[in-house]
Amino acid sequence: MSKILIRGAKVLGGEPQDVLIDGGTIAEVGSGLSAEGAEVVEAEGKVLLPGLVDLHTHLREPGREDSETVLTGTRAAASGGYTTVFAMANTFPVADTAGVVEQVWRLGKEHGYCDVQPIGAVTVGLEGRKLAELGAMHESAAGVTVFSDDGKCVHDAVIMRRALEYVKAFGGVVAQHAQEPRLTEGAEMNEGIVSAELGLGGWPAVAEESIIARDVLLADHVGSRVHICHLSTAGSVEIVRWAKSRGIAVTAEVTPHHLLLTDELVRTYNPVYKVNPPLRTERDVMALREALADGTIDIVATDHAPHPHEDKDCEWAAAAMGMVGLETALSVVQETMVDTGLLDWAGVADRMSVKPAQIGQATGHGRPVSAGEPANLTLVDTAYRGLVEPAGFASRSRNTPYEGRELPGRVTHTWLRGKATLVDGKLT
Repeated sequence: MSKILIRGAKVLGGEPQDVLIDGGTIAEVGSGLSAEGAEVVEAEGKVLLPGLVDLHTHLREPGREDSETVLTGTRAAASGGYTTVFAMANTFPVADTAGVVEQVWRLGKEHGYCDVQPIGAVTVGLEGRKLAELGAMHESAAGVTVFSDDGKCVHDAVIMRRALEYVKAFGGVVAQHAQEPRLTEGAEMNEGIVSAELGLGGWPAVAEESIIARDVLLADHVGSRVHICHLSTAGSVEIVRWAKSRGIAVTAEVTPHHLLLTDELVRTYNPVYKVNPPLRTERDVMALREALADGTIDIVATDHAPHPHEDKDCEWAAAAMGMVGLETALSVVQETMVDTGLLDWAGVADRMSVKPAQIGQATGHGRPVSAGEPANLTLVDTAYRGLVEPAGFASRSRNTPYEGRELPGRVTHTWLRGKATLVDGKLT
């Protein structure tokens, strides 16, 4: 592997420095570096971050390759600056056995645009009735540490308690899709003024908040770790803040779209805005931003949910829920958190690389940009502003809510253990 000299990059947004990569490792960080025969990347004015880590990605393979594959999904990830993604279990068949998680893990190894860590299902078939083979998935080649029925809630308190007890034995974590199913029957959007005016079924905030409250208490009782997926309401923020003040081992994520978009967009009846949990109110958005800034919410996770054209380009009631997000996540975070002064770039690195790597135990990722560390890196042109054009996405699906919207920032380079996966904005 050849040497690469990144010259003049603002490491974590700080003072310009040179970074020398040699053999998949950061060899040296400093000023005025040189290396004979090294490929030079001129990075003046750009920000260098540790490679991003997404704890919540839907790659759809096996079973829904019309939406996404491990290959196309990891290419999208590399385009967005990610060097590892955690693949959710709601595939066909469900990733509830060692065999299926190993299949996904090996596909990730084969394609190589980023590392792929499978997430195992909590219950067999995501049906919420019987625990899946948690121990076998952990002991498999995939080494699963995160378990989730995402797309569905582990609504039975006894099953959730047993899962928390089981994963405690090997330091795993249960990632909960917090949605009380009986409170959200027929729900199509956030319950509130807009849903009442439009006559659409409402998804109340309490359906999320009640499950989070229950699960942090269960985690405290068991002495285990729980992670809250795509937290979306101001009330949920307060519950997590209270739990953390009590020393309960809870972590939480927010999606980029919940940091930017509100339920007012549903007035267009454009199914691109249909997502689970739904877009909430401006008050919720502001609470989520503040919570991400102060650390109550630990990380940003994309909930990248690709769907084929026919599943989204239809009437609202029939449309699938979900948005793609890997290729726009960093831009949305710059727009909502950095350009507003709520986070600096070191904070972005913490929320989008360091902390998700720690929660998911992604070895070699989320590491400092310093000598001796793996060269998992992303370079960002933060001065760039441009329109989102989904026709140019690497993802197989195009269901983005940002089409035609101007967003800041552009990932120009991504390196996975020193190997370039993205150069000048183009996949290698």
